[in-house]
Amino acid sequence: MARRYDPERRRRIIEATIRVVGRSGIAGLSHRSVAAEADVPLGSTTYHFKTLDELLVAALRQTNEGFAKAVASHGGLEDPRTDLATELAGVLGEWLAGERTGVELEYELYLAALRRPALRPVAAEWCEDVTELLSHRTDPVTARALVALMDGICLQALLTGTPYDEEYAREMLGRILPGE
Repeated sequence: MARRYDPERRRRIIEATIRVVGRSGIAGLSHRSVAAEADVPLGSTTYHFKTLDELLVAALRQTNEGFAKAVASHGGLEDPRTDLATELAGVLGEWLAGERTGVELEYELYLAALRRPALRPVAAEWCEDVTELLSHRTDPVTARALVALMDGICLQALLTGTPYDEEYAREMLGRILPGE
């Protein structure tokens, strides 16, 4: 039997991994559950991703793009005439107002790095990418502090179910920024 050429299979497996984790959490992740979700043979998942950690790394890398894209696409962040704290608070508001399952999934994968060392470099990439974007408007140390604060605000909103308070976020972000 000839091998079927399927250049999109790897991408479909990653997307299936994201759906499985979104629905069942990391505890529900297996090569078998991903293969069923992606509608591919079990051997395809293990061919492309030898371990579950490799699957999780690929999924985390893809989900990380969500927030980074939100930050990058916010034109006001690059304009030095705009109030950076207001712009960042707005980005957080837009991101948290989006599909909650996606935001929760991104954080579940991000926090999985606590117990899965293979995920740590990808989690760090997220922080570095956003810090790099913000370093165009402020110094790198302040940019890193902004990322930590935004991360904490998002995590608290997700964990407590408390509605996002954009004014509070703007005020706290402004306290970190010099001269704001």
